[in-house]
Amino acid sequence: MLRNDIKDFLSTIPSSVTVVAATKYVDSGVMKEMYQNGITNFGENRVDSFLSKYEDLKDLKDIKWHFIGHLQRNKAKEIINKIDFLHSLDSLELAKIIEKYRESPLDTFVEISINLEENKNGVPYYEAKEFIKELLKYSKIHLVGLMMMAVKSSLNTDEQFEKLRLLKDELEKEFNIKLPYLSMGMSDDYLSAIKEGATHIRLGRILYK
Repeated sequence: MLRNDIKDFLSTIPSSVTVVAATKYVDSGVMKEMYQNGITNFGENRVDSFLSKYEDLKDLKDIKWHFIGHLQRNKAKEIINKIDFLHSLDSLELAKIIEKYRESPLDTFVEISINLEENKNGVPYYEAKEFIKELLKYSKIHLVGLMMMAVKSSLNTDEQFEKLRLLKDELEKEFNIKLPYLSMGMSDDYLSAIKEGATHIRLGRILYK
């Protein structure tokens, strides 16, 4: 269930920051309740779940759909023309599928691995320049920013988020482009992310009771 004080909670988030509700564990009914309380950006992790909820909520015209999980290449074409934002581009193979099947340029975040954890998704931060250089060749990918997930490591979350922000600045200068968005921060660390320049925070558990 949605927390009782959801409107008061949302009022604590700066108006410049987009709350993307991570809805992996809630059904369409709860999402309708969110919508009635002013949340219109929804983030899904799984293709099958996204497709079901997309159909359930298709009458709510101003919803923005974000795919925030790892997108398997063999399922990408099922959703690629239904989502508004992809937060997790991390391979040229997926970029090629987007280029082939997407009907118009897709607002896309590149997922960056700041901490280089094993078995985690994301482009290693030291490969970001080469990766962006290649992506700029794709007409159906509209780069809007970078995404990351903070983890427990030798760097505290402030330092991890700062590292992504500095990388964004470096990439903008290197390629003379604008990357206006940073997707970083979740229920446990969104305040730290906002302090370091997050424009999109992906909130799940903190929205519910």
